[in-house]
Amino acid sequence: MALEEIDHLTGEMDRCIDSCLEAAQACEWCADQCAGEGEEMTRCLRLCRDVADLATQCARFCSRESAFHTRTAELCADACEECADECAQHDAEHCQVCEEYLRECATACRDMVSAMG
Repeated sequence: MALEEIDHLTGEMDRCIDSCLEAAQACEWCADQCAGEGEEMTRCLRLCRDVADLATQCARFCSRESAFHTRTAELCADACEECADECAQHDAEHCQVCEEYLRECATACRDMVSAMG
């Protein structure tokens, strides 16, 4: 849960931050597991690494209410959806878990952007 002391966070921003950090963690784990599974997992590995970076950046931008936090959240949601679609193509447990967190993150990011108007 995002820090309660950050008083500018709306409920949607708080959820977005938490979902981004969880997605980043799931992606780092998934990418690490994909690294040992052969060339067919290269796209999954790369997308997971990209999302981990975008998601942590999104959480950081939301925390400081950057002028770019909604645009970053939109990009993060798009990347999460693309990565989730890739993970869905693989039977590995780490991909299935990652897909779940990615879809939650995409929804949380889009909900925050919508709430911001």
